[in-house]
Amino acid sequence: MEQNFKNHGRMVPGYHYVLSLLLLTGLIGSIINLCQSEGTEAYYSASLITLLFVCGFLIAAFTRTFALKAQDRAIKAEEGLRYFILTGKSLPNGLKIRQIIGLRFASDEEFPKLAEKAVKENLSEKAIKQAIQNWKADTYRV
Repeated sequence: MEQNFKNHGRMVPGYHYVLSLLLLTGLIGSIINLCQSEGTEAYYSASLITLLFVCGFLIAAFTRTFALKAQDRAIKAEEGLRYFILTGKSLPNGLKIRQIIGLRFASDEEFPKLAEKAVKENLSEKAIKQAIQNWKADTYRV
């Protein structure tokens, strides 16, 4: 299937659905257990279990955030090099990282003009993607 604006987002079912559901279910269950064990000998262990599920949520969120930040940096470098190859110049100074991320889908023919337009009109990432006429797929980003 050809990638385009409507289908370029990627969900990883094991992470986005299964892990999230398991962590949420475990957190809710552990909070219920914590509340029910208040004033008993089991309160300490119930609080530790709740703490573990909170840590699990934080680990899942941070690992996703850190991976996306690393990918964003790689995209910035790749698109900067691509712009330089196409124009002989550095990316325009006013481009924000989210705009550069949106520009990665633009074909070589429209990339330089769309980059300039993104700066001049302060286009959002979504607006940039919607303005692309010839979509260049990015199948490596997760």
